[in-house]
Formats: sequence, C-alpha cells, structure tokens
Amino acid sequence: MYLEGSDQHRGWFQSSLISSVAMNGKAPYRQVLTHGFTVDKDGKKMSKSLGNVMSPQKVVNNLGADILRLWIAGTDYTGEMTVSDEILKRSADSYRRIRNTVRFMLANMQGFDATKHSVRADDMLDLDKWIVAKTADLQTQILSAYEQYNFHHAMQLILNFCTNDLGGFYLDIIKDRQYTTQENSIARRSAQTALHHMTQAMVRWLAPVLSFTAEEIWQTLEAEESIFLQSWYTELSADYDNSAIDTARTINPFVRKQLEQMRSDKTIGSSLDAEVDIYCDEATYQALAQLGDELRFVFITSYARIHQLNEKTDNCVVAGNNVFIKVIQSEHKKCVRCWHHREDIGNNSEHPELCGRCVENVDGDGETRKFA
Repeated sequence: MYLEGSDQHRGWFQSSLISSVAMNGKAPYRQVLTHGFTVDKDGKKMSKSLGNVMSPQKVVNNLGADILRLWIAGTDYTGEMTVSDEILKRSADSYRRIRNTVRFMLANMQGFDATKHSVRADDMLDLDKWIVAKTADLQTQILSAYEQYNFHHAMQLILNFCTNDLGGFYLDIIKDRQYTTQENSIARRSAQTALHHMTQAMVRWLAPVLSFTAEEIWQTLEAEESIFLQSWYTELSADYDNSAIDTARTINPFVRKQLEQMRSDKTIGSSLDAEVDIYCDEATYQALAQLGDELRFVFITSYARIHQLNEKTDNCVVAGNNVFIKVIQSEHKKCVRCWHHREDIGNNSEHPELCGRCVENVDGDGETRKFA
C-alpha cells in the first residue's frame, strides 16, 4: 500500500506508477490510500506563519495518546480533517464513554471465572442472549469497516453500542440481577457470561485504535501475553431474535422520558418509585406478555402492567403506533434490599421489610429468572 496525502495523486503515486510500469510492466503497489489535510476550526491550512499549528505532542501530553488516536480514527480522512480544542474535547468525552462502559463491565465480573462459572448459550436468560447476538452482529460490521479502512465508521459503531445498547439499556437492567440475586444463581452468572463475551470482543475491537487502553483492559482480563497477540473473538452466539425485548426497548425511551419528568417534578426519587401501565394493540400486547412479571425489570420500575388498547384510560401518553403509557407513583412500601415497591412486603414475619423475591434470595433457593 502507498499511503499519502491527496496532493500525491500527480506526484509520488503517478511517478512511481510510470517508473514501475516502464521497468517491470506492473504497478508498484496493490493499493493506494489517500487522505486529506489537517485544517483548523476555520478550515484554514495549518501554518507556522498563521500560528494555528496544533502540536500532536502537546495533545498527547495534555489528553493522552489514545484520545489523539481516537480523533484521527474517528474522522473521515477522505476529506479535510478539522482539529481544534473543542473537537479534541469531544473526542475525550467519547473516550470516557467507552472507558467507563468497559470499567462497569469489568467491575461486574469480579469473582467470575469463565472456566468455572460460564453459562451455556442455551441456558442464558433471553436478555443476555439478545445482547450477545447484537454484539456478534456488530462485530461483523466493525470487522468489515476495518478491512475497508473505514475507521471512523468502526469507531462510530463502537461508541453507539456503548451509549445506546449498553449504557442506555442493557447495563442498567442487569444491575438488579447483579446486586439482588444469589451469587451463583443462573440469573447472575448469565449476565456475567454475557459481559465476559462482550468484553472479550470489545477489547479486540478497540486495540487497533485505543492501543494503550486495550492493553490495560487485557491485562485486567487475562494478565498474560498481550492483546496484540490475539485474533478476533469467535465465541459470540449470533442469530438470536426476541420480539418481546425489541418491543420493550422501543417503548423504553417514552417510559424514561416520563420518569425523568416525574423526577424533575419531585414526584419520585428513582424509577423504582414508579409503576407503568401500557395500553397497546394486540401484536404489542402478545409480544410484551412473553416477559410476564419480568417486564418491570426491563423498564426498571416496581410494576409494569400491559392492557388491551380499548382499556386505555385518561392522561395516557403516546409511546409509539397504537401504544400508550401511563406512569404513576407507586403507593406500596419500599423493599429495603432491592428498593422495589411491592405489595407483598411484610408478608414474611422474619423479614418484614423485604419483598417476596428478596426473602427467597436471602433465605430460600433464590428467585427464578427467564427473561431479564
């Protein structure tokens, strides 16, 4: 490969091509990749005389090499590459989002040994199967982007995954399982198995760009060799669809918006202080009904009830096509262990402040989860 700026189309690329064809009868390169020039925030070429040159060493000293690398990889190099303090600040914010996501995943794998505690794909909870399948699909897209030198697309895919699929949905949901179910329960180990698979895949995706961060993650995970001696992760189970989870996720932003409004109004403190009623058409009803009582874990509310559309009451909010929601403050007591407001709190004399499932997790065989 010949790699140079766009000014070399009539320079080195062409002179090399002419010389090689004349002497060897073939091109001197298999591929040519050209990139634009770095310009300042006003689109002006960087020049010492203009005083608008941004020193890479200064950026590395102030922000770190990986943030500079992320800016480069996250920019479409086929055109001019604009750089400024504000743009680098946005790259630093993106970096922190990725790093904090991985930190959360690593923290929730404490005490997990993949050789002893991994749950078979068929035995994992539906939500965990769903996120692993999403990771597998994403890996296909990321590897394709890398093979085509489309680095900014790969970085955008990774950032969106951390922000939307993980931080905005999956990781919030599994907190309840991680903190309230029994240590070696299928529910908890299933989530940790999914986190293990995702982290193993993500550290490899990050390695070509966030090299130092990827090596740091790898040493935390494996503490042997180097991430740069590994190949792409191949243990992701793909081809899993779940209409119930997809449907719930579509409604989730509308629920979150109502919860945020109630927080702003000081009606509730956390989402678990609320209950949600969903009024929907038959197709949506049947999809959500598959999750049963575990639908509340997806919405992170104390109750989540579904109703037919013709049962819709007043003061409902549109949450999609033929879907309406009503979020209210729960009137039930709060479990001191899981913080859910449940009707059965106080039913057990030995644990009067716990809900039924927490009593089962503390003194029984542990609650059973199938979906979330």
